[in-house]
Amino acid sequence: MFDPMISANLTRRQLFANGAMGLGTAALASLLPQQNLFAGASGLQRSGGLAGVPHFPPKVKNVIYLLQNGAPPHVDTFDYKPQMVPYRGQELPESVHKNARLSTMTQGQKSKAVLPAITPFKQYGKCGAWIGDYMSPIGSIADDICFIKSMHTTQVNHAPAITFFLTGAELPGRPSMGAWVTYGLGSETQELPAFVVMTSRDKEATCGQIFYDFYWGSGFLPSKFQGVKFRGSGEPVLYLSNPDGMSREVRRGLLDDLKSLNEMRFAEAGDPEINTRIAQYEMAYKMQASVPELTDIEKEPAHVLESYGPDVRRQGSFAYNCLMARRLVERGVRFVQCFHAGWDHHRNLNTQFEIQCRDTAQPSAALVNDLKQRGLLDETLVIWGGEFGRTPFCQGDINDKKTMGRDHHPYVFTIWMAGGGVKPGFSYGESDDFAYNPAKDPVHVHDFQATVMHLLGIDHEKLTYKFQGRYFRLTDVHGKVVRDILL
Repeated sequence: MFDPMISANLTRRQLFANGAMGLGTAALASLLPQQNLFAGASGLQRSGGLAGVPHFPPKVKNVIYLLQNGAPPHVDTFDYKPQMVPYRGQELPESVHKNARLSTMTQGQKSKAVLPAITPFKQYGKCGAWIGDYMSPIGSIADDICFIKSMHTTQVNHAPAITFFLTGAELPGRPSMGAWVTYGLGSETQELPAFVVMTSRDKEATCGQIFYDFYWGSGFLPSKFQGVKFRGSGEPVLYLSNPDGMSREVRRGLLDDLKSLNEMRFAEAGDPEINTRIAQYEMAYKMQASVPELTDIEKEPAHVLESYGPDVRRQGSFAYNCLMARRLVERGVRFVQCFHAGWDHHRNLNTQFEIQCRDTAQPSAALVNDLKQRGLLDETLVIWGGEFGRTPFCQGDINDKKTMGRDHHPYVFTIWMAGGGVKPGFSYGESDDFAYNPAKDPVHVHDFQATVMHLLGIDHEKLTYKFQGRYFRLTDVHGKVVRDILL
């Protein structure tokens, strides 16, 4: 029984943990993760998640998000604008740009010379999708993907724009999309994390963008929902190996004793992060066996490895990460987030852009084809896109091919999706004649997020979490499902 005379400085948490009438027990029961186990179509079992979620039958079970950090130029990749060619070098009409806010790198630039696509475009597939030559490998999946050519955002700088796409807010601190999804839906594997993150960058290291941990953070959700980052060299996850002289059996005994101590502490304090600690120790133990098998790509058929391109065996490359993404969802990982930096073409459009396309186009196409051949594309959503686009006018001197580039452009850009639930071989939305603003069916970042959640069977307005007296959600107070792209 609690005696207030024992501790004059008793905290509120201690009161609820140690108080009478079973308050500590009630807290323990409410904070332990819910076990919602069922066999899915693939035979995998779901663990965790919220009761009543999914809210309706999902179209897909897994997401692979190929985020192109730095922003690919839509004019040079997927937004074909032949009408810009006669205007090359002429000033972009003020009626088009309306002196809208840009980054400081071109906000004061006197000239906004129209810069059409720097490479030819060709049509691909039965759908006749126009794709720039440097991205030609994507042509092999043209009939499987859905282009959204009217994306727009409010952010003009990299970190806030990526944070906005992934968390629904410009400032760090909110849960990322992968955290929200695993919080609501749980996991289909107990041998690997539900949310995995991998990063890569151009070998030339031309892009100074940083991969911030909050891009895959859990924010105010319990930290067990944050993404687990796989490293690009050495052991994929730190501290998985046992110290020299320690057997797996001894490790198991130590973890069991540590779990007992943590459970005792949880009964006293009621801190949900203690449960996270227990879960992470257990996951690390399981990953000691599952990760080596996962990363043994030499068991893949030779033709599969070849399809991802020559970089597939280089750990930390985008090609390697794409193959790993397929292997992860195949094993039940719910959300895989692959970042690739190097798209920030302010002064190197005529050199680095081709390299970026060569590094990413073939692996992206191979991933979609690989999922399709294995019967996984129907239950997986693949997303490809950057945090914004790049200006249809030239940054710098348009006559200097060595240093000309494109600045950040938030007002319209292109992303694509492939997989279950989205219309294949389809293009939605349009930009204006100069690829500067949406001309038809604009899609905001919150609309994109609402649509992804819908495909997973989640009503974005209902998946909420109470924090500091307010119910938060991924889409803040905005967002509508883009139903015209859905099957």
